[in-house]
Amino acid sequence: MESSLTTARATWRDYYELCKPNVVWLMILTAIVGMCMATPGAVPIDIVIFASTGIALCAASAAAVNHLADQHIDAIMARTSGRPLVKGKIDSQGAAIFAFVLGLLGMFILLTWVNALTAWLTLASLVGYAFVYTLYLKRATPQNIVIGGLAGAMPPLLGWTAVTNQIDGHAILLVLIIFFWTPPHFWALAIARKEEYAKVDIPMLPVTHGRRYTAVQSLIYAVALLVTTIVPVALGLSSWLYLAGALVLGGMFILHAVTVLRTLDNRRAMKMFWFSIVYLMAIFPLMLLDHYVLPQPFLS
Repeated sequence: MESSLTTARATWRDYYELCKPNVVWLMILTAIVGMCMATPGAVPIDIVIFASTGIALCAASAAAVNHLADQHIDAIMARTSGRPLVKGKIDSQGAAIFAFVLGLLGMFILLTWVNALTAWLTLASLVGYAFVYTLYLKRATPQNIVIGGLAGAMPPLLGWTAVTNQIDGHAILLVLIIFFWTPPHFWALAIARKEEYAKVDIPMLPVTHGRRYTAVQSLIYAVALLVTTIVPVALGLSSWLYLAGALVLGGMFILHAVTVLRTLDNRRAMKMFWFSIVYLMAIFPLMLLDHYVLPQPFLS
């Protein structure tokens, strides 16, 4: 009786939180950049609207499944203890129906108004994050975020295929940028929250191998990320404006990783985590700015 009463008090904000909106908005940003990079001109507005909406709905569906699967460990971890399912504002059945409807609607939009390739790639990303990563990899291996990170790296490719209806090597390069960004981004948080992950028996890298080993791996990935972000210039996809920003941002990311390795301080790790978000929010728009301001790359 109490559960139904608490569920009845659920508001649209509770369902909105179930979608992990900050993550979804970041994914849509990278998807839109993928759309724009796929063509030298303007992207048709209907493609931007329908592709962004479909991708967002499927990403939100995956996020809701993640909330559903992790509600028991969320209740133990301080960072996640206020989530709607943990607080009883939404029950498991309601969350499952919500996730299903979002995913179904997102697929319908992509299949009807975008193209089948984008729809099926989006579905693969949804399944990869919501089921392969959340239900298996997260609890099975300390390399969970490396392997499962590929699903979260897909949005630029989805944006690209929404415009071109084909997979291109340049789009894969955009995916690789997010792929190499994901481990140091998430491991920084895991270093700072090591005790919480250990408490819920999640084998994050700092729990299984220690903070120093994780910090070394984070630095390696940060260096790999910097190298990867330079490749678009070498291939003629971007020019000097993007290159300058990529070097500065990448250098700052590496500096954060070195500082965490040197100090193994939780506060430094959280600073690295927050900077990594700023990094992604900056480097993709910078690539977009370069694409339209300097359409003729100085390297080809």
